[in-house]
Amino acid sequence: MSYPEIRPRRLRRNAAVRRLVSETRVDPAELVVPMFVKEGLTEPRAVASLPGVLQHSRDSLRKAAVEAVQAGVGGIMLFGVPASRDETGSGGIDPDGILNVAIRDVIAEVGDATVVMSDLCLDEFTSHGHCGLLTPDGAVDNDATLTAYARMAVAQADAGVHVVGPSGMMDGQVGAVRRALDAAGHQDVSVLAYAVKYASGFFGPFRDAVESALEGDRSTYQQNPANLRESLREVELDVAEGADMVMVKPALPYLDVVAAVRAAVNVPVAAYQVSGEYAMVEAAAANGWIDRERVIMETLTSIRRAGAQIILTYWAVEAAQLLRQRY
Repeated sequence: MSYPEIRPRRLRRNAAVRRLVSETRVDPAELVVPMFVKEGLTEPRAVASLPGVLQHSRDSLRKAAVEAVQAGVGGIMLFGVPASRDETGSGGIDPDGILNVAIRDVIAEVGDATVVMSDLCLDEFTSHGHCGLLTPDGAVDNDATLTAYARMAVAQADAGVHVVGPSGMMDGQVGAVRRALDAAGHQDVSVLAYAVKYASGFFGPFRDAVESALEGDRSTYQQNPANLRESLREVELDVAEGADMVMVKPALPYLDVVAAVRAAVNVPVAAYQVSGEYAMVEAAAANGWIDRERVIMETLTSIRRAGAQIILTYWAVEAAQLLRQRY
């Protein structure tokens, strides 16, 4: 009788065997949950295009931070939604601006029980919605923006943040932030560089969450989705400027980039599973087209398998709870 002598299916025969030989695992400690806090809210408010995601009040943010810690997530990334904006995004630098107040709130609530991170960008605070200061003709002024980022970084560090996440894709942003932090005595504050951030169509629901005022796009500073070698150059520059960690954003459409970055650097690599990725799965699940929990875990595993050891995802708390049940 002829039969296969090599039978890989033996290692798939039941859940216990499959679990034993699994090559890739997602751990709750590797997940970071983005959270939005809106100035002036007394109750949390749902984001219509992100089912299950909230704009938090200060009180509900504190409670959500505790819930995240109890679930075992590795970190929280904070985004502020101000009540008013101006041309220079001054609310992001103001010590009493909503993001800096929220950092203090979360640090007071959870301390070092998880890693508290903050978005370091002006787009949520500018009346024009761009990530930097504008020249008189409406172009984003790279070098003037670096000065604003440096001030913003120090304000966030003064508020107690553990990690700043410069996300504006300005040339030299990591170096400017690192020098400012060190000069202000914040040598222990880490920099998670948004080193690879594409001009992506997957960011739409996020802009609803932060009530973005953007008109037009950010193609002059965010990266061309067609380019990989450019991404590796951006990563190399950010590491040389002092980035402690680097990130690829979005995640699923750029798993090849995640893998290439992982192979190129010796610092931790993160990937951001962005709002559009989340919203597509939630919409398909709501229509009964996919198994929601199964797809959530499959997407996270694929990002981890590509080489990201840190994953920012709106499912972080839920996924951490599912992983605890599973293992």
